Amino acid sequence: MDDWYVHPSSYVDDNVVIGKGTRIWHFCHIQSGARIGDSCSLGQNVNVSNNVMIGDGCKIQNNVSLYEGVVLENHVFCGPSCVFTNDLTPRAKYPKGRMGYLKTLVREGASIGANATIVCGTTIGRWALVGSGAVVTRDVPDHALMVGIPAKQMGWACECGAVLDGELHCQSCGRKYEQTESGLVERKKD
Repeated sequence: MDDWYVHPSSYVDDNVVIGKGTRIWHFCHIQSGARIGDSCSLGQNVNVSNNVMIGDGCKIQNNVSLYEGVVLENHVFCGPSCVFTNDLTPRAKYPKGRMGYLKTLVREGASIGANATIVCGTTIGRWALVGSGAVVTRDVPDHALMVGIPAKQMGWACECGAVLDGELHCQSCGRKYEQTESGLVERKKD
């Protein structure tokens, strides 16, 4: 416990792994089977459901619930009150349980804005940027900038988070990208 911090108002169930340097703040609940990597920050009122996997260096802001079936790779940012689902056709009278949950994968470095909704069964690509309030209903390519309801691609985002210009250059950090058959990739140094 000396390697991580959990605020006294939070609950951590049995069979949970919390990585070194991770901080869990007020009124959180970490459920059995959850795995949280090193150097993560979980804001106030975060719920991490059973068997959720969170990579290293993730930042999960206030009021986020990560339901069973959600996997966050390293360095994912979840903005305040963003929403994840895990069942496309829920019924209170006819619960399916974990066998009916669909996996949601958020790849390395992706950021999800405040109040965005991520519909289960989708993958959000590496370094993608989902705008505040967007509703993601299908897979998101690496580096894609997604906005709206339903979310549509409106451009490309650099690894540093800046929106790329029309030539796929980052005016903030200087990275240059090119579009290939497999998606957007950083251009080799000239």
